[in-house]
Amino acid sequence: MDKKLNQVVVITGASSGIGEATARMLAKDDAKIIAVARRKSRLDKLVSDIEAVGSQAVAVEADVTRYQDMLRAAEIAKDTYGRLDVWVNNAGVMPLSPVEMNRIEEWNWMVDVNIKGVLNGVAAAQPIMRAQGAGQFVNVSSIAGHVVFPGAAVYCATKFAVRAFGEGIRMESDGSIRVTNISPGAIKTELTDHIAVPEVKEGVKPFIDIAIDADAVARAIHFAITQPVDVDVNEIIIRPSKQDL
Repeated sequence: MDKKLNQVVVITGASSGIGEATARMLAKDDAKIIAVARRKSRLDKLVSDIEAVGSQAVAVEADVTRYQDMLRAAEIAKDTYGRLDVWVNNAGVMPLSPVEMNRIEEWNWMVDVNIKGVLNGVAAAQPIMRAQGAGQFVNVSSIAGHVVFPGAAVYCATKFAVRAFGEGIRMESDGSIRVTNISPGAIKTELTDHIAVPEVKEGVKPFIDIAIDADAVARAIHFAITQPVDVDVNEIIIRPSKQDL
C-alpha cells in the first residue's frame, strides 16, 4: 500500500486479533495509531513493532467498560497528534451459552464490553470529532448481529445493538461523522477462548476450522476509512467463503 493514510486512529481491543491486525495494517499506510487494551505488555510489543518500521503509535492501557478510560484515550489522541479521525470500536467478548443456563455474570460481561464499551467510545470521541467537523466510527459487530444462533442469544443481542446504535449515529449526523459497521463471520481470534460451556465450545469447532485470518477484516476497515469524505461505507459483511451462515 502507498503511504497515504495520514489519519489518527484509535483502536480498542488492539492487543490481539482484529484490533492488532488493523493497527499493524493501518500503521504501514501511515496512520497514527492509539492502541487501546488492558494487556499493556502486548500493546508495548505492538507499538515497538510499529515504530520499528518507521510509523507512529501510542499504547494506552484502558478498559472499555470505563468511560473515563475511553475519555483518556481520546484526549491522548488529540494531545499527541492534534486530532482524532477514526475510532474503531473493536473490543468484544463472546462467552456463549444457552439462555436456560442463566449465566448472568457472562451476560453482564457481554453487555458491559460489547454494548457499553461502544457507547463509552462514542461518548469519548464524538465531541472531538464534532469540534473538528469530521470523524468516523468503525464498529465491529458480527454476523451474529444479522442472524441469531442457538446458544448465542445474548451475544447476538449485543451485536444487533451495536448495529442499531451505529445506524442511529449515522442518521443523527449532518454527514460530518461517518459510521461503518463491520460484521465478521468466522475469524481467527481469541473470542472462542471465552466459551466456558464444553458442549457449546465443541459446537463452534466447525467455524474454527474454516476461520480466516484477522487481516481480512483489517483490509475491510482500511477500505472503509480511505473512501472520499462524501462516501460513507455503512455496512461490510466479511466471512469465509465456506461459511454458510
